[in-house]
Amino acid sequence: MKKRNKIIYWIATIWLALGMVSTGIVQLIKLKEEVDKTSLHLGYPAYFLTIIGVWKLLGAVAILLPKLGLLKEWAYAGFFFVMTGAIFSHFAVGDSAVEYFGPTLLLLLTFLSWYFRPADRRVS
Repeated sequence: MKKRNKIIYWIATIWLALGMVSTGIVQLIKLKEEVDKTSLHLGYPAYFLTIIGVWKLLGAVAILLPKLGLLKEWAYAGFFFVMTGAIFSHFAVGDSAVEYFGPTLLLLLTFLSWYFRPADRRVS
């Protein structure tokens, strides 16, 4: 059971970190499609991409580093808020189901990584 949990944790955590790093970079370089979707379609200011992009990169580092239980909790909470915010933003503008896939997958990975994290990666 313990080995299974460790495998689930690392798979979820690595995929979560990859997802957050890749989307964070896209947001930081302000890829035209991302700016159009965020600013024109969802109605957020373009500078919002920089804020979210930086926090995603820092959060990915935090969940991958050993120890740092409290910092990890903040990172997981941040990922939860950003992904639920994305889901509700797409819902608010009436987007089709395909727009929910990315944030929903990252939200699920956030939960799995948080739930299965080992004791040495928790707040003591």
